[in-house]
Amino acid sequence: MKQPRFDIIQFPGTNCDRDTFRAVSVIAGARARFVFHKERTLPPADVVVLPGGFSYGDYLRSGAIARFSPIMEDVVRFAQAGGIVVGICNGFQVLLEAGLLKGALIRNTSGVFICKYVNVSVERRDTALTRAVPPDRRFLRIPIAHADGNFQPPADMLAELEAKGLVLFRYVDEAGQPTGDANPNGSANNIAGIMNEAGNVFGLMPHPERADEAALGSTDGQYLIESLIRSV
Repeated sequence: MKQPRFDIIQFPGTNCDRDTFRAVSVIAGARARFVFHKERTLPPADVVVLPGGFSYGDYLRSGAIARFSPIMEDVVRFAQAGGIVVGICNGFQVLLEAGLLKGALIRNTSGVFICKYVNVSVERRDTALTRAVPPDRRFLRIPIAHADGNFQPPADMLAELEAKGLVLFRYVDEAGQPTGDANPNGSANNIAGIMNEAGNVFGLMPHPERADEAALGSTDGQYLIESLIRSV
């Protein structure tokens, strides 16, 4: 079987790049390499990951400056050509700023940074990011760590995302229900992650790379990484 190649983008302020590298290469057994934001060309890859952190210190808006990094021009080209691109937390924010995904992430309704485990339902299991999730799993237990994770698209855009089945993950309670108490940041319709219409660009606020070993409290993040590997 072909060994998939993952390119992990590093911006100034990225802090989940090594976690992602370990989850992809050491735990999952794929090939991974770092790509610095000043590069203009992506090395040949099957999957590009924009990891979490605080790119450029989150000045202006989270992800707003990173969107103009030299490497992003080739990331956009890669995505438009059908390549798989995944943005995790700050990476999700960058993808929204770059126009590769629809919507906006604003300040948590609590006004504070939140770091904790949450439950997220998997709304679709036929995608490159979710196909390895067992059908009997009502939800995944994966941590979040963000201050600007409140997904609030315009009403018409929200309706479009729902109607076209582009919502991938929702915050849910222990019964698998998207309740208000289960929503950590105020996101519309409890949305924790979405995809584009072509089905190759994904953004999510939870950190699967922080849930890949039992010692971390959960291994549920492995399902998402394994999904990407199977999809290559």
